[in-house]
Amino acid sequence: MGDLIRRKLVDPVLGLLKQGLAPRELSLCLALGTGIGLFPVLGVSTPLLALIALLQRLNLAAIQLVNYLIYPLQLLLIIPFVRLGEAVTGAPRQPLTIEAGLALMTQGVWQAVVTLWDAIVHATLGWLLIGPIGIYVLYRVMTPLLARAAGRMDSANRKTS
Repeated sequence: MGDLIRRKLVDPVLGLLKQGLAPRELSLCLALGTGIGLFPVLGVSTPLLALIALLQRLNLAAIQLVNYLIYPLQLLLIIPFVRLGEAVTGAPRQPLTIEAGLALMTQGVWQAVVTLWDAIVHATLGWLLIGPIGIYVLYRVMTPLLARAAGRMDSANRKTS
């Protein structure tokens, strides 16, 4: 498992540092790609992150890489976000499963949106309570870690030159 994480996550991130991406920019890409990548409405994160990357002049490849890597976790967190939104609003629990939601998608996106509207609203509310804070915390944690990694890479490159 450790080798898989290193190969699929750590090595690509370090590769972006080697390409000259500043640690602050990369940590912002990681934080936004993760936080918005977990937004519990399928199909929203990719265009939203593309727009943010273009407007903020962030690395589009880096932000989308994180978004795609986080996708399995996005699926796993949809129902917890719905439950959080239900708890905050006092709404009754809806009987939901990921399998039923994906099966509903086969009937068409519009049908799924109409049927799951309350769940979508509750999930969005749940994410709004946690997502922005998570993005901020991840950015603040990742910036010094990536700055240290970049410094180590620079010193290692100077020693070999």
